[in-house]
Amino acid sequence: MKIGTTHSSSARSSMPDTDATLKAGPTPDREPTPGRNATPDRNATPDRDATEAVAFPQDRTCPYHPPAAYDPLRAARPLARITLFDGRPAWLVTGHAAARRLLADQRLSTDRTRDGFPATSARLAAVRGRKTALLGVDDPEHRNQRKMVLPDFTLKRAAALRPHIQRIVDERLDVMTAQGPPADLVTDFALPVPSMVICALLGVPYADHDYFEEQSRRLLRGPRPADTQDARDRLEAYLGELIDRKRHTPGEGLLDDLVRRQLGEGAVDRELLVALAVILLVAGHETTANMISLGTYTLLSNPRRLTELREDPSLLPGAVEELMRVLSIADGLLRMATEDIDVDGQTIRAGDGVVFSTSVINRDETVYPEPDALDWHRPARHHVAFGFGIHQCLGQNLARAELEIALHTLFERLPSLRLAAPPQEIPFKPGDTIQGMLELPVSW
Repeated sequence: MKIGTTHSSSARSSMPDTDATLKAGPTPDREPTPGRNATPDRNATPDRDATEAVAFPQDRTCPYHPPAAYDPLRAARPLARITLFDGRPAWLVTGHAAARRLLADQRLSTDRTRDGFPATSARLAAVRGRKTALLGVDDPEHRNQRKMVLPDFTLKRAAALRPHIQRIVDERLDVMTAQGPPADLVTDFALPVPSMVICALLGVPYADHDYFEEQSRRLLRGPRPADTQDARDRLEAYLGELIDRKRHTPGEGLLDDLVRRQLGEGAVDRELLVALAVILLVAGHETTANMISLGTYTLLSNPRRLTELREDPSLLPGAVEELMRVLSIADGLLRMATEDIDVDGQTIRAGDGVVFSTSVINRDETVYPEPDALDWHRPARHHVAFGFGIHQCLGQNLARAELEIALHTLFERLPSLRLAAPPQEIPFKPGDTIQGMLELPVSW
């Protein structure tokens, strides 16, 4: 298998020895994750001038740790000043308590069509004026949209889907093992599993997966702004045609239900239904695929923790929460203040851009002692990897089910699973998109 032309991140994927992560070294029930050469001094006085100059976002040097350049931001809780890609200043929320408070504050808008809404890349700026369903609208419009799809993403619904998810996971592993090692876990397992699950849930033909997965990739990673715009146009056209077909030949799936109940009765128009379909399809497979691949990489890099999970599978739900906290793959939630907001003596002014760094927030040592360590036994459920407040991830119950089943089955069936290339040669994604692995060569 070719571990080919790697992304620029590939040269940064080196992982120092485990003991280099925490100054005090590992404790009996906390194993520090490798990948950082130094730990910032949390007792130091924040250098406000230094945090003013920090650019956001930046690439990680280890795929499951925040960039080392964010260390001053971690010391400047609960707010720091950053500079976005276009030179615009913005607030970065870095404290856990402040983040949960502000994510629930309706004075912070998520409407990307607002003049001056922040962007963390030229690609995002290129589509900033186009309306995005669910993630990009405020209440009451957001509440109405969420109500339409919420019944299909409840905890009960996710539990009912577990046997179906298990079948998909087993089938993909059957195919991968039949082909024999080595394999690229991203293309052979991590991406197909959530893609097949969301297709079944929505009623999207999985036969079209090559097309919509490629457009999703272009939408989220470009590389040029024109690619992002074109990818969104293509996804909207594809799903618009699918919705039109469902009006005449309905099938089984959430989109079919929405066509019958909402579009057919005039409760929504075609444009909104297409926008909903785009966000559900893209978010429904991209985020979970990245968590499966990066979660696997992280576990393989922490053999003591992996052994613990294998010996006691009951730890898996807590491990999934801890992996989501540590990995924080959706780093950089965007908002814009519509009114002045006081935060611990600092004032976010109306019109200011506000960015939530989930990777920094989820490592707030006042909430998570030894935050750079993997610890299945800590209560990690209050992390903000899924966001918080009214825009908290709609698919979190489904994502948890997929992750638990995928990781448990993968390591149960392939007990000798290991990396098939040196860590420094494995490419991972840049900091201005969802974090994850571009490739994950494995053997067993």
